[in-house]
Amino acid sequence: MQFWMEFFSIVAAIALVVQVAILIALFVQLKRTTESINKMVTDLHTRMGPILARTQLLLDDTQPRITNLVEDASHIVYLARVQAQKMDRVFTEASDRLRGQMVKADRILSGALEAIEDAGTQVRRSFLGPVQKASAIVHGIKIGLDVLRSRRGRRDTVPEVMEQEDELFI
Repeated sequence: MQFWMEFFSIVAAIALVVQVAILIALFVQLKRTTESINKMVTDLHTRMGPILARTQLLLDDTQPRITNLVEDASHIVYLARVQAQKMDRVFTEASDRLRGQMVKADRILSGALEAIEDAGTQVRRSFLGPVQKASAIVHGIKIGLDVLRSRRGRRDTVPEVMEQEDELFI
């Protein structure tokens, strides 16, 4: 049994030595990797430093310009809004005036049309009425003369009247 004890002690010691060797190898590899990463970070920092400095200078230089640009844009928008309100007032006022002028023109035209209609009615009454009466009188006289002629003519030419009526009948 003692043999086995020594044997297991030796195996455990060998396992412990192997573990220590693996840990030392891991430590050495980790140290190399850390140094490599540190070197890359330092290299990246040296390369990025000037770029970041230039970017910072550019931002410092353009920030007042951007601020002025934003202020100018804000002022332009304000002026545009004021001008749009003025134009709205002008167009509203012009529209109201135009509407008023159209109402006036409508009243004037309506009055003129009524005056023309009244004048036409008066012309009919004053001119056409007497003309119609005169025409009726002339027509009545004409019919009276025709009747008188036809009475004289019947005595003389009754068959002629019959022939004319027969011709009209056909």
